[in-house]
Amino acid sequence: MKHLSVLTAACLAATPVLAQDSSDPIKLTLHDWSGQLITTTLMGEVLKEAGNNIEYVQADYIAQFAGLKTGDLHLAMEIWETTGREALDEAVASGNVVNMGETGMLAIEEWWYPAYMEERCPGLPNWEALNDCAQEFATAETAPLGRYLGGPVTWGGFDEERVEALGLDFEVVHAGTDAALFAELEAAYQRQDPIVLWVYAPHWAPAKYDGSFVEFPKYSAECYNDPSVGINPNAAYDCGKPTGPIWKAAWAGLPDQWPGAAKVIENFNISNEDMGAMVADVDLNGKSVEEVVAAWMADNESAWKGWIAQ
Repeated sequence: MKHLSVLTAACLAATPVLAQDSSDPIKLTLHDWSGQLITTTLMGEVLKEAGNNIEYVQADYIAQFAGLKTGDLHLAMEIWETTGREALDEAVASGNVVNMGETGMLAIEEWWYPAYMEERCPGLPNWEALNDCAQEFATAETAPLGRYLGGPVTWGGFDEERVEALGLDFEVVHAGTDAALFAELEAAYQRQDPIVLWVYAPHWAPAKYDGSFVEFPKYSAECYNDPSVGINPNAAYDCGKPTGPIWKAAWAGLPDQWPGAAKVIENFNISNEDMGAMVADVDLNGKSVEEVVAAWMADNESAWKGWIAQ
C-alpha cells in the first residue's frame, strides 16, 4: 500500500494543474453596426456556455484601444483590416494588447455604385471614369461636384484624403449612422437615382443590390504612409482601401486571467455568408440581435461547441 501511495503521489505531482478562469466578467465592446453587435453577442453567448461571466460595454471603434490597453476593456471582436489595422498594430506593439487571430470573415470596404450607373458612366468600374461623369453623381447641394456618401465619421477610411490625392471632382458627405447609410441606398436604388457610397462586406447590401465596387489603384501600406509612392507623388492615400481579415483583439492580460475563454476566442470562426444572412435578418427582417444569434446557435450547435471543446 505504501508503494502504491508513493506511486500515486508521484503521478499526481506530474499531472499539470489546469488553470481556472476568473469569475470576473469578461468585458466585450459593442459598436454601432449590426454585424459587430451580432459577432460580439455570439461570442458572449458561447463564452457563457463555456462557464464565463460576460459584460457588454459600448465603446467607440478606434477609441476602444485605450481601454484594451489598460484592461478596462477585455475583448474587441471586429477589427477590420480595412480601417483598424493601424490602430491594432500600434496597440499590439505597446505590449498591452494581443491579436487573438482572424474571425473567419474577410473585409471589403470601398466606394460602390448600383449597376444602372454604368449606363450613365460607361467607364466604370475604373476610378478615372468618376471625373468624366462627376455631374451624373451630383446633387443640388454638391453640384457641379459629384457626391460620395461616406460612412459615419467615426469609421475612419480616409475618403477626404483619397478625393484630394486623386483629384476627384467629388464632395464627401458622411451618413450619420449605419442605418442612414443603407436607407439612402435603398431609396436611391428604388428610384434609380444616382449614388456612389461606402458599402462593405460581410453585409447584406452587396448581395441584395446589383452593383460593383470602384476599382482604385491597388492599395499598399506605402501608399498610405509615403506620399512619393503612387500616382500622386505629393500625397498619400492615392489608392484604394486595403482588404483582408477581420481580427479579434484582447487586453494582454486576458489569456492569463481567463485561459479557457482565450482558447474559445481563438477558435471562434464564422463565414461572410453566415454573417451576411444574420445581418439581413436584423436589418431587413426586423429581428433582434439576440433572436438571430440564438437561431444561429440552434442551427450550428456542433460548430460553436467545437470552439469550446478544442
